[in-house]
Amino acid sequence: MKHILALTAILLSCTAAIAQQGNPGAHFIENWDADGNSSVSAAEVEQKRTDVFAAFDADENGRLSAEEYGVFDEARANDQAQMGGGHGMGMQRLEAPMERGFNDTNADGEVSAEEWAASSPKMFAALDKNGDGEITTADFGNP
Repeated sequence: MKHILALTAILLSCTAAIAQQGNPGAHFIENWDADGNSSVSAAEVEQKRTDVFAAFDADENGRLSAEEYGVFDEARANDQAQMGGGHGMGMQRLEAPMERGFNDTNADGEVSAEEWAASSPKMFAALDKNGDGEITTADFGNP
């Protein structure tokens, strides 16, 4: 249960980034910006993703099994529904790096901590739309 509650807060920060009216990405920045400088660095993405992985690795074996990833997928879907869905390229850039296919690089049906960590730079690149080395609300503008 603690895993679900911890990740719900993390996932809400992702889905709210696009759903938020007027300042797309502000909620994402607020929740992923650990040092409070109004931008998210590659290191901050890596740390937050580490927290997400730990929240769903229920048996703490360093791997997300198909069942654990299913719980993760369900939590993401529930969060999206609570946030009213979410559409557009910004949302796709947030969702794709959390999908199993993005992270299960050896296609064995499980995601190891190493695979998950190796996908963090790809997530950062996908979100850093303008390529300036930091994620800000400017990266969540129109596609």
